[in-house]
Amino acid sequence: MTTLNNISQKHGVDLNQLDQTADPKTDFYRYATGGWCDAHPLQGEYASFGVFNLLSENARDNVRDLIDNLKNDPESKIEGTIAQKVADLYAMGLDVERLAKEGNTPLQPILTRIENFTSDKLAETIGWLSIGLDNTFFGYGVAPDFGDSERNILHITEAGIGLGDRDYYLVKSDKNDQIMAAYREYICKIMHLAGYSVEEAQRISDTVIKIETEYAKNKKTREESRDPLLRYNVISLDELEEKFQNIPWRDIFAKSGIEDITNVNISSMKFIKFINDFIPTLDEREIKDMMAYGSVSSSSGALSEDFYDLDFEMFGKIMSGTEEKRPRWKRAQGMVGSLFGEAIGQLYVNKYFPEKNKKYMLGLVENLRAALKKHIEKLSWMSEETKAKAIEKLEGMRVKIGYPDKWKDYSEIKIDPNISYMENLLKASEWFAKDNYSKLNKPVDREEWHMYPQTVNAYYSPQMNEICFPAGILQPPFFDIDAEDALNYGGIGVVIGHEMTHAFDDSGRQYDKFGNLNNWWTEEDEKKFNSLADKLIEQFDEIEVAPGVKANGKFTLGENIADQGGLRVALTALKMASSDEGLDSLDKDGLNALQKFYISYGGVWANNIRPEEILVRTQTDPHSLARNRVNVTLKNIQPFIEAFNITKGDKMYRDEKDQVIIW
Repeated sequence: MTTLNNISQKHGVDLNQLDQTADPKTDFYRYATGGWCDAHPLQGEYASFGVFNLLSENARDNVRDLIDNLKNDPESKIEGTIAQKVADLYAMGLDVERLAKEGNTPLQPILTRIENFTSDKLAETIGWLSIGLDNTFFGYGVAPDFGDSERNILHITEAGIGLGDRDYYLVKSDKNDQIMAAYREYICKIMHLAGYSVEEAQRISDTVIKIETEYAKNKKTREESRDPLLRYNVISLDELEEKFQNIPWRDIFAKSGIEDITNVNISSMKFIKFINDFIPTLDEREIKDMMAYGSVSSSSGALSEDFYDLDFEMFGKIMSGTEEKRPRWKRAQGMVGSLFGEAIGQLYVNKYFPEKNKKYMLGLVENLRAALKKHIEKLSWMSEETKAKAIEKLEGMRVKIGYPDKWKDYSEIKIDPNISYMENLLKASEWFAKDNYSKLNKPVDREEWHMYPQTVNAYYSPQMNEICFPAGILQPPFFDIDAEDALNYGGIGVVIGHEMTHAFDDSGRQYDKFGNLNNWWTEEDEKKFNSLADKLIEQFDEIEVAPGVKANGKFTLGENIADQGGLRVALTALKMASSDEGLDSLDKDGLNALQKFYISYGGVWANNIRPEEILVRTQTDPHSLARNRVNVTLKNIQPFIEAFNITKGDKMYRDEKDQVIIW
């Protein structure tokens, strides 16, 4: 088992991160995070700020240094090199004077083409917009077949809506009314800034609200969107044309350069049926207005500062309560990173991710895999038949650590300082779209990464049956090669266990060891799982996140299952890697290893958040709020209850018979 304690003396808990005046039996979240939260008050540019944000800022600063140094690299003067592309694009993103001078000019060729739209150009226009500009009525792209993870097929998806969540359009409340009124005004202002008259901008605003409200009525709920069976509806291209005859599918795909389509997957049959019936009810003016707004709003980050000011006022200040704009350099760097993420990641890992970290992480993952296997074997509610298949899936799970073994080739993307920033970004977006379309009918590349190495995050992919931990998250407090094992297992160990458990949450469990949608459960095991999941839903549904607003236990179920599983499995792995005596002995601060394990877990969720952002997250984020990821989840963990001597009457107490244990 991976352990570092025998190498050298390791450091323990940083007491400055705690609030030792708080009672862990009453509010463990405050106890474990209070010092950190007090030391990191919300700055103006953030709607929320936590440990993840701090690590992202550190990674961003490191990347900034790497990019700044490229301008001194001789290769940055050679056209076509990565150094030239990154350095020039970053410089263009920082050139506020040039952006101000260009104003809305880069938009005009796009808007002119949209204004020339006629109904006989529907396929041509949708196909053109879909390559990097906007998905006005629906989206489409190539990804693995949910039923056959070895092959790529075309997926057709719902169109997006400007406010992100359907409830803003459909649920009446003072807050939603305020946001909708602000959104109407935002559309007017940004379309006027794009070159439309005040009257035209008002008309466009009315049209967009009307159409997006109809979209909202027909989109899946946030809970439905998590159900993979609802997202899987494969039909032939001929059937698609027969079922939805008002949309020129074959011509649209041809205009995007997609050929040889046999089958497509429709992620939302209800929505596509609605769109098929809805488009004929729109006149040309309404279609043009919707396309124009989609193109302007999706391009605003590539234009002058006054466009960003409007975005910030609407989506930053009003929706999330953010007080200050993000600095220009962060936005410029974000654009560069979105296009050349792996190229920057290669520079990042060479400087900031030592090989010893990757080796240690690989060992830690295997410890967690062995621990989860033990948990599956001991489950009282699961049959032996299903256990065997669960273990097969676990043993077949692929692991990606730090960075990819092969790097993406960006040689075909050209960055030309002689054309506008926006035009460069659009050409690059077109390349990415066509690169995606080129995967159609080809075998799935299981070596491809879906996060950049410098990203502070991790993921489990049910279709690949793989877990991925980029280098960016492999830093303190999640992972510190100089920390005690209890801290690493309570930090990155729980993250590993969390991602592994996603293979067996309410959504991930529906995929088999190959990543195919395939029910490998017995009917009785499914019933028992769902019964436990319903109890977990109830626990989170009880939580009031704001006056009169409850958490959504069903929407956050997958993450809540994974949090609980990660905690339980990581503790088992820690015990397997340690002696019993080592876990019980007290350090100089009076803490034992079990307590430090839970303090480490609580600490990684340290976070300050604005009231407005709490409401946004509750409507749009499948993760529970940080406080609830700690306090609600830990009440289900009996070793935690015992580690802090929590008894009946304490707020952190839950009777063992009422605790929900799934994995």
